[in-house]
Amino acid sequence: MTDGGKVLWTGATLATFAAERDWGLVADGALLVEGGVLRWVGPAAQLPSGLREGIGEVHELGGALVTPGLIDCHTHLVYGGERSAEFELRLQGATYEEIARAGGGIRSTVAATRAASEAALHALAVPRARALMAEGLTTLEVKSGYGLSLEDEAKCLRVARQLADLGLTVRTTCLGAHALPPEFEGRQDAYVDAVCGWLPELKRQGLVDAVDAFCERIAFTPAQTRRVFEAARAAGLPVKLHAEQLSDQGGAALAAGFDALSCDHLEWLSDEGVAAMARAGTVAVLLPGAFYFLRETKLPPVQALRDAGVPIALATDHNPGSSPGLSLLLMLNMACTFFRMTPEEALRGLTVNAARALGLPDRGRLAEGLRADFCIWDAAHPRELAYWFGRNPLRQTVVAGRPRD
Repeated sequence: MTDGGKVLWTGATLATFAAERDWGLVADGALLVEGGVLRWVGPAAQLPSGLREGIGEVHELGGALVTPGLIDCHTHLVYGGERSAEFELRLQGATYEEIARAGGGIRSTVAATRAASEAALHALAVPRARALMAEGLTTLEVKSGYGLSLEDEAKCLRVARQLADLGLTVRTTCLGAHALPPEFEGRQDAYVDAVCGWLPELKRQGLVDAVDAFCERIAFTPAQTRRVFEAARAAGLPVKLHAEQLSDQGGAALAAGFDALSCDHLEWLSDEGVAAMARAGTVAVLLPGAFYFLRETKLPPVQALRDAGVPIALATDHNPGSSPGLSLLLMLNMACTFFRMTPEEALRGLTVNAARALGLPDRGRLAEGLRADFCIWDAAHPRELAYWFGRNPLRQTVVAGRPRD
């Protein structure tokens, strides 16, 4: 492909998501790409003659489906070890909270992550990222939270940044307030002080794009979460929150008060939390992989979110304890099956609204002026992507206008 030249992709069904609702389907559509940006999108027959001048390459897609590139806006992709033994314990009746309080859970992953070198963590993270890329991933969020010291959090964030070399956009989030490390046992407020102190240094090193926290009975209180968010605001960093996963702590309303990019999980979200998110424009990120893996029964309030106009995104929540999944397409199917989302809502959740959850308005749709990240699928209609599971119809991924090998 000629760098910076005009490239035409034509003969496709486009799912543009250009409007706030519906697929935005364009039959026999075309995309004109120049300089990594979508220069024109629409029916091939309507491509203006003036834009045809200087086209260097033409790709005839033969009726394939084209969607925006997929975005995973909530992962914990960088970590050491695995926790299959805990999976077995849960099947024998132990709860997530019981395992965590017994020293398992996040702390066991922290020990493995701290013991691993940066090179070892990178070697573990690359195949996880590649598995997601094989299903159309173009933008990835990676949280820290398994280091729980400045040195180890920075190590994990550096590895996350390096994943961009695979041909991805990577956004990094500091989740220092994920769990209490053993050296701070009985001193939770002191640990929160430490996390707040790391943020300016991590930003100075260029390692962090946002700040997250786990506001829950087994993690951090709303008051402690507020302190982390105040430190993030002082450092000029946007916030996100693991909110209302296991109980209603009022975290979503708290996060919305800080204009949070997103609140994630949300099974126990209250009407007050929904209203606060709607006022703030905060995205609801639903995580069907964790819902499935933990065998949850409390459904997130999807209808209430719809009624309030809260954008709904989806993500894998890839992590070793509660969602060890690496399939974006499976998340589409799970969201429809468990949460009764429509296929259009689900795919919008991995494109338009996932981009919103990361504060990236330059992607997630097929529209003039946006980044040329898109996927080409062997499918006739976008609903097929949510219908199948165990089948990957991806033909090709294009990132910033360049086909990925």
